[in-house]
Amino acid sequence: MSSFSTHVLDAAAGRPAAGVPVVLHAGDTVLAEGTTDADGRWRAPDTAALTAGVLHRITFSTPSPFFPEVSIAFRPERTDRHHHVPLLLSPYSYSTYLGS
Repeated sequence: MSSFSTHVLDAAAGRPAAGVPVVLHAGDTVLAEGTTDADGRWRAPDTAALTAGVLHRITFSTPSPFFPEVSIAFRPERTDRHHHVPLLLSPYSYSTYLGS
């Protein structure tokens, strides 16, 4: 089973983005939801295991007025690893990558 976590960083302020609502989906099913902690991190509970080959989506309700919501779609290829998908957020841009 594959576990999942994220880390939201506010690039403009130079600090973690605490209190950001996060929803993790597999297809149309909500696997887990929560908010980032004081360090900008959120880890899905073990019951929210990812499935290889299935389209997943993590959605953030951000404090950015231009990007009030960021949705990242991804398809895990393996279930024998941890998936970490960080979000680097600024007022007029964002980026992400597959972390470790």
